[in-house]
Amino acid sequence: MTWNEPGGSRDKDPWGGRGGNEQGPPDLDEVIKKLQDKLGGLFGGAKGGGNSDSAPPKGILSMALLGALVIWALSGIYTIDAGKQGVVIQLGAYHETVDPGLHWVPTFIQKVETVDVENIFDEIIGDQPAEAIMLTKDENIVDIQFSIQYRIKDPQDYLFNVRSPELTLRHATESAVREVVGKSSWDTVTTEGRTAVVALIDSLLQEILDSYQTGLEITSVNMQHAREPTQVKEAFADVNNAREDASRMKNEALAYSNDVVPRARGNAARLVQEAEAYKARVMAEAEGDATRFNQVLREYNKAPRVTRERLYLETMEEIYSKSKKIVVDVKGGNNMMYLPLDQIVKQQQGGSSTNSTDMNSLQAPSVNTQSNGSRPGRDSQSSRGIR
Repeated sequence: MTWNEPGGSRDKDPWGGRGGNEQGPPDLDEVIKKLQDKLGGLFGGAKGGGNSDSAPPKGILSMALLGALVIWALSGIYTIDAGKQGVVIQLGAYHETVDPGLHWVPTFIQKVETVDVENIFDEIIGDQPAEAIMLTKDENIVDIQFSIQYRIKDPQDYLFNVRSPELTLRHATESAVREVVGKSSWDTVTTEGRTAVVALIDSLLQEILDSYQTGLEITSVNMQHAREPTQVKEAFADVNNAREDASRMKNEALAYSNDVVPRARGNAARLVQEAEAYKARVMAEAEGDATRFNQVLREYNKAPRVTRERLYLETMEEIYSKSKKIVVDVKGGNNMMYLPLDQIVKQQQGGSSTNSTDMNSLQAPSVNTQSNGSRPGRDSQSSRGIR
């Protein structure tokens, strides 16, 4: 029966007081002192004054403290999964990095931050207009987008050196891309030099991240697209068409050159060969004429008169053989016979027109010889002539 229940004795109070004459609650300082004495006796210390009947049993307090200690110890057990690492933080500062497995830390003194160091993370740079629009070296505007794959290589740097590693990655990537694009031409970025541009961005970005000690490692850099902005798409289409036309015209000019140049070279080679043949022929003829002249000269030296007469006759024969008129010179006479052979030849070539020609119109002058009836001979060569 409690002390304040009906019929109970009020001589006993819960604070251990036995004096029935005391009035009011016990002193607070006395209560605290008694509690300290009981705790001290539990751990082997001296007991203070007071009634032993009101003290709790030692076994209950021991078990309570032991249970609290076990709970505290079990609360520090943790497991790091495969592909991750744990960063132990002691009183707010870095303590150590632990590998996957079962570990323990003292609760309230240390805590663990788990970091995924195996998975590959992805970040898109250029999905916003402010990041995508860039200026090339030749003052062209390009709309560019990159996909960055990265992983965490150093959990300590990742957690302690930068406040926001992902945001730092975006800013570093944008800076690296703008630097490389600003040093490259439009054609290099959009067509022929994409691989080289990506390699330069990868190297520069990793250098920037290492200088910031972000703990991140770039695994790959992919250029999603590099194209003209929407606002100037029509102008770039015109430029591309002009470039294609220029390429087509170059190909046509090259084809024409491949057709004309070989033929010109062949004609030149043929002309050179003809010139060489002409040169050989002329030189052979000249040599032959010189040899023939030397032979005639030798004969002329032997018989000058005969040689002169022979040369004269051969020359006249060659000249008159090409003439269409025949002149007969009679020694000592005043008349000559004229035969218009050129008109006869033309009439024969004219066919039917020849038949209609009046043959009587062709007059043959009479030949008047002197009464002595002399005839021309070789000794009368000097009297010959052409009228």
